[in-house]
Amino acid sequence: MTRLLLVDDHPVVRAGYQRLLELGGAWRVVAQAGSVDEALDLHRDHQPELTITDLGLPGRGGLELLRHLLERDAGARVLVFSMHEGEAMVRRALAMGARGYVSKSSAPQELLDAVARVMAGRRHLCAGLPAHWLQAAPRDPDGLDALSDREFEVFRLLAEGRTPADCAGTLHLSPKTVSNLQTQIRDKLGLASTAAMAHLALRRGLIGTA
Repeated sequence: MTRLLLVDDHPVVRAGYQRLLELGGAWRVVAQAGSVDEALDLHRDHQPELTITDLGLPGRGGLELLRHLLERDAGARVLVFSMHEGEAMVRRALAMGARGYVSKSSAPQELLDAVARVMAGRRHLCAGLPAHWLQAAPRDPDGLDALSDREFEVFRLLAEGRTPADCAGTLHLSPKTVSNLQTQIRDKLGLASTAAMAHLALRRGLIGTA
C-alpha cells in the first residue's frame, strides 16, 4: 500500500483529499501537515512514498518545501496540488523536481490519475494546462528564469507585500542576505521598486489579487 503525506493548511480540505485517495484501498495517508516545517518533520518521521502539497502554505510556501525535500532526498516524489495555474509558477515547480502538477479546479479523478502516474514513474500535468509545460521552458520574457530558487521565493514574498525583515524571518535567513537577494532580483529583472515586482507577479499569476 502506497504511503502518502498530505500538505495543505486547511484541515477540512485535507480530510476530503484523504477520503478520496483512500477510497480505492491502494493508497494510505500516513500523515497530514499544514505548514512547511511540520511537513518536513513528518516526512522525516514517516518516510512517505509520495508527498502531495499545495503551494499556498503559510510562511514559507510550497516551493520551499519542494526544495528542502529534494535537497534531503533527491529521489523524493512530490506532486503539487494547487490553485496556482500560471505558467511561471507551474514551470518553476516542475523544474525544481515536482513529478506532477494538478490544479485544485480539476475534477477529483484528475488527482487520482496523477497519483497513479507519478507512482508508476511518469510525470503528470493536469488537463487544461499545455502539455509542453512539462518540457524545458523557453527563455522567460520577463527574466524570471534567471532567478535562482531562493531568489524566486524572495521575489514572491516581496511582491506579496512582505518586508525584507519578514522575508528573513520566514525563510530563516539573515536580513543582510535578504537585502543582497533583493538587490540581485532587481538587477536581474530590471525592476526599480517593490511595486514593480508586485505588478509583474500579479501579471504572471504568481500572487493573488486579495
